[in-house]
Amino acid sequence: MSAGERSRELYRRACRLMPAGVNSPVRAFRSVGGEPLFIASASGCRITDADGWEYLDYVGSWGPLILGHADPEVVAAVSRAAAKGMSYGAPCAEEVELAELLVGALPHLEMVRFVSSGTEAVMSAVRLARGVTGRDVVVKFSGCYHGHADHLLVSAGSGLATFGIPSSAGVPASFAGHTIVLPLDDGDAFQAVMRDRGPEIAAVLIEPIPANAGLLEQRPEFLQLLRDKCTRCGALLIFDEVISGFRVGPTGAAGRYRITPDLATYGKVIGGGMPVGAYGGPRSLMEQLSPLGPVYQAGTLSGNPVAMAAGIATLRRLLAEGGAAYRELDRLGARLQSCLQAAFDDAATGWSVVRTGSILWLSLQPGPPPRRYEHIDAGVAIRYARLHAALLDRGVYLAPSAYEVMFLSLAHDDQAIDQTVVAFREAVRFAGIRTSS
Repeated sequence: MSAGERSRELYRRACRLMPAGVNSPVRAFRSVGGEPLFIASASGCRITDADGWEYLDYVGSWGPLILGHADPEVVAAVSRAAAKGMSYGAPCAEEVELAELLVGALPHLEMVRFVSSGTEAVMSAVRLARGVTGRDVVVKFSGCYHGHADHLLVSAGSGLATFGIPSSAGVPASFAGHTIVLPLDDGDAFQAVMRDRGPEIAAVLIEPIPANAGLLEQRPEFLQLLRDKCTRCGALLIFDEVISGFRVGPTGAAGRYRITPDLATYGKVIGGGMPVGAYGGPRSLMEQLSPLGPVYQAGTLSGNPVAMAAGIATLRRLLAEGGAAYRELDRLGARLQSCLQAAFDDAATGWSVVRTGSILWLSLQPGPPPRRYEHIDAGVAIRYARLHAALLDRGVYLAPSAYEVMFLSLAHDDQAIDQTVVAFREAVRFAGIRTSS
């Protein structure tokens, strides 16, 4: 389905005012073809574009809307908070309450600090690690995306993977020189670096569930190796849980794998759809932040009451009744995975559906799903573009990039899954796609 008249007109206007007409590169639809849909409204698991066409949504604002769009409890909480003032630039009760929810749910957190985005959270956590250790070098992994801070925009995923750019123009070589990039799931390469440069390394930074360049599920043994070597070398292990935090369970990836990071970053779900990020860890590390310690970080809108209220309403719901929400999400995710896999198998595509909790990814290549970004077949982008277009025609909205994942919400019920599976079966047949194509 091509964009309708109203979306096309909005896009023409936007292109005169904003680079490529968007405020985040992947939204421009460059990797799937056509022009972007402009969204007018959303409710539950469905979005409606500017021309009135409705779609089942598996983007969910890129992950935070785990309760669905315009959840009544979240909307009510935001409305109450906004009526009292949009932002104070001063402490408020709401930030204390959200902090209590985070610290109460996550055993590895004793203190947190709120910021306004995942990028800001990771950037600040890395600065804290450097300040505490007195070291400069950071180890990251190819395909993991940690936001667009200069020193981390090296071999990243997400939009960079979509456009095949290993790093960004405008990043000084001296900045990138403090970042060592290793392949995921390569214990030998990691151990060699820690052996040769361990005393220089401030932090090892990883998405424990990499979900920005495919869903690259990591072996627990590899993550435990990172933990053990960091402890031995005096480096800090930072888990970037901006996507996985409160998405894959009430204790995130750290709890799922029973591995304790030194610092962890959060975003997405903890803001319930509002711009929020956070980073945290043990008191001994967090008290090195200004004004208690020498590591400076500040933010005008950090901890603003409206964003905090959205996060509180979301987490209260997720953590209620012993985590019943996560059991339902896992049930829905397992059913969707099974049905989509059956559709791919019946069409002899050779593809697989990867899932961790309520995150799914379409691995449009033969063989076991990859664990490394380098192992993703270059042809998946072409196959995905054809599938994406066919699904839009059938009322299913996926991320406009083969490297991005699908997000389920509690608003996706069995009826929505049934509708999705019918659309997938038709789309695969219509597109005539095979792995060899």
